[in-house]
Amino acid sequence: MSKYSIVILAIAFVTIMSCGKDEETKVDCAGVTPTYNNGVSIILNSTCALSGCHEGTNPGGGIDLSTYATAKSASLNGKVLQAIKHESGAIAMPQGGTKLSNELIKIVECWIQNGAPE
Repeated sequence: MSKYSIVILAIAFVTIMSCGKDEETKVDCAGVTPTYNNGVSIILNSTCALSGCHEGTNPGGGIDLSTYATAKSASLNGKVLQAIKHESGAIAMPQGGTKLSNELIKIVECWIQNGAPE
């Protein structure tokens, strides 16, 4: 086998593996249609938008999660989800606390995947 064939196979393998990884990280939101007012605000207000954390005039990291508009804006860029899922590239949240349950994370993730409806 030539060097070029090996390089082509390696590129193909990396491409296939990266495509599969994207699909694995997406949660199945079939039948899960949370809105901010019906589920998400309760999660954010009880775990994130607390005094000294992500609310008020000086929210932690400049991320205010205390209103629909600010929560939607902060969530659509992917950083909120990275933080609550404890993924690399973000500070694990809630900081110093226990990771949210998979069920609560799924609600937030499906809300974001659905465009963060009010």
